[in-house]
Amino acid sequence: MVAFLSDEWVRALDRAAAGDDDLRARCADLSLVIEQEVTDGPDGPVRFHVVLDRGTAAVRPGPAPHPTIRFSQDHETAADIACGGGSAQRAFMTGRLRVGGDLRVLLEHGEVFGQLGDVFAAVRAETDPPTAAVEG
Repeated sequence: MVAFLSDEWVRALDRAAAGDDDLRARCADLSLVIEQEVTDGPDGPVRFHVVLDRGTAAVRPGPAPHPTIRFSQDHETAADIACGGGSAQRAFMTGRLRVGGDLRVLLEHGEVFGQLGDVFAAVRAETDPPTAAVEG
């Protein structure tokens, strides 16, 4: 089991993304960077980013130099979404998930975001449930 938001967890996401042939094929013509920020992680704010670039897929720790789109949420919201207990759409509609950058990306490439969820499912299954998700 890996701890949610840990360096090991980010590396597991990276391995899952880099190793998924379908994801890499789906992003063959794309170049975008998705930054995730958890504003109040157990050890302070946590940022990581997904890079989809012309058939490659990677997840990197830290902020992205030039993200195409940014998502920001508190730890409880991130835990709910990551563990499958909540949806990103509902969190956005209720103001718990903030989105910045080029919002057209969500509309134009929604299938890629869905594919990322599928790719990361195996990591989700191997993640220690965050405290907020267990208590929530």
